[in-house]
Amino acid sequence: MTTQPAYVAGHSLLDGRTAVITAAAGAGIGGATARRFLEEGARIVIGDAHERRLGESAAALAEEFGAENVAALPCDVTDQEQVDALFAFAAQRHGGLDIVVNNAGLGGTADLVDMADEQWSKVLDVTLNGTFRCTRTALRHLKDSDTGGIVVNNASVVGWRAQRGQAHYAAAKAGVMALTRCAALEAADFGVRVNAVAPSLAMHPHLVKVTTPDLLAELTEREAFGRYAEPWEIANVIVFLASGYSSYMTGETVSVSSQRA
Repeated sequence: MTTQPAYVAGHSLLDGRTAVITAAAGAGIGGATARRFLEEGARIVIGDAHERRLGESAAALAEEFGAENVAALPCDVTDQEQVDALFAFAAQRHGGLDIVVNNAGLGGTADLVDMADEQWSKVLDVTLNGTFRCTRTALRHLKDSDTGGIVVNNASVVGWRAQRGQAHYAAAKAGVMALTRCAALEAADFGVRVNAVAPSLAMHPHLVKVTTPDLLAELTEREAFGRYAEPWEIANVIVFLASGYSSYMTGETVSVSSQRA
């Protein structure tokens, strides 16, 4: 197993930009992305369906980075009215928006023979339909911007690779990749870029709750480095896609993975 890498300092890659990040409360990829964006000079508006955790996360970030740079509004991405409210709030607070990170997703484990319609539909509604709702709303805000804009969707390597018990999640994440490619073609007409990240195994508390220890051990064993990714390592790639360093990239899904198979 390789040692954990050193945390990468900010380099002002997102100075003066306004970003909306969904599912950004807590210690997962969304929370890590919120912190990384602030470290890179962005203003953020974070949303999450968990109102208490969202408030706690926003308060902690505001204390560290300044209340003028952090705002939050509860948002369940399965509810279009809440999605609209989040984006309108961000645009009103900062006079527009520049970057959108669609991080909301829902997993779970069930073999198809045991999977209920409700399990399938819930995962698809949060993970794929939620990304659709947020991407559509983002493009409606960004298409009239003079400076273009950027959308980054959170997919998964499971969208490419089969994994037992993950048919619903894999289908949803494969859909996110396809949505990203199609949205990118349309958004190019008004100077907006749409890309995605596809992490393999990024450890956070929610994953521990919905995954067995045996499965986590198996997934970790597949990683070439012999360890899982830290959420901030995924966030670093999201920063790259949200920055000028990826100016010629659109419709791409970037694998953030060390999986051997």
